[in-house]
Amino acid sequence: MITKTLVAAIIGRPNVGKSTLTNAVAGEKIAIVTPKPQTTRHRIRAVANRGETQFVFVDTPGYHTPKTKLGEYMVKTVRESVQGVDVVVMMIENGREDDELPNIAKRGKTPVVLVINKIDTLERVDSLLPIIAKYSEFEHIIPISAKTGEGVEELLSVLAQFAQDGGALFPDGMTSDQDDLVVVGELVREKLLMCLNQEIPHGTAVEVTKFSERDTTAGEPVIDVDVTIYCERDTHKRIIIGKKGEMIKRIGELSRKDIERFMGTKVFLQTWVKVKEGWRDHSTALRDFGYVSEP
Repeated sequence: MITKTLVAAIIGRPNVGKSTLTNAVAGEKIAIVTPKPQTTRHRIRAVANRGETQFVFVDTPGYHTPKTKLGEYMVKTVRESVQGVDVVVMMIENGREDDELPNIAKRGKTPVVLVINKIDTLERVDSLLPIIAKYSEFEHIIPISAKTGEGVEELLSVLAQFAQDGGALFPDGMTSDQDDLVVVGELVREKLLMCLNQEIPHGTAVEVTKFSERDTTAGEPVIDVDVTIYCERDTHKRIIIGKKGEMIKRIGELSRKDIERFMGTKVFLQTWVKVKEGWRDHSTALRDFGYVSEP
């Protein structure tokens, strides 16, 4: 029975491993992960029960210097996420230091736990000592590998001391607060990031325009999904579609497989590509695509 809850916001630079940790805590893939920076755009909550404690991890966009209104929204999301939580998990990457992030993490009186990620890439454990010395003002410094899971349970044990008395915030078996349509759109966007190069995938947005269940003539359940991929230029549209439609076909096939794994049933996916010039700097477009601050 859950008697305590812990809400922790994970903040860090792009590609430091926040979403990988979020998935490790949830025990399944709820946040998309790619090697490209600024993959995460929204706050994503992962839920995991351990003993009498329910852990709620809030994954946030990578903290960076914004160049568009979308970037400003993402940075604002990070700043807002450190408020109203029980603890802030400040994640840095093994071998990299950060002078600005501690100031963001320490806003207010919320406790901060420093996590040094990617220790699986270390040749020598003692190479962490200079980093630990630099951040000696932090009471809790936990080296982990979100990729392999090393140190994650130790992190949860440390965070548990900040848990608050009270019942569960989410029902048993729930691993994320994300709507199915949001997850489907994010899975498609993940494939855009994986398959496309340079700035093109960062200028894309995905809208799920159809999501309905039906039975085939054989009586098997299937979900019909239509998505529209928006990009900023005609040249980008041609690249996304590819020669003879090969690229969009590849993106669609990879997306469909992941959506089927997520939904646990067959999926019929159709994709369209449209141009919406400069949408990342248009307030109306950002709002239409769901990039608005939470109340």
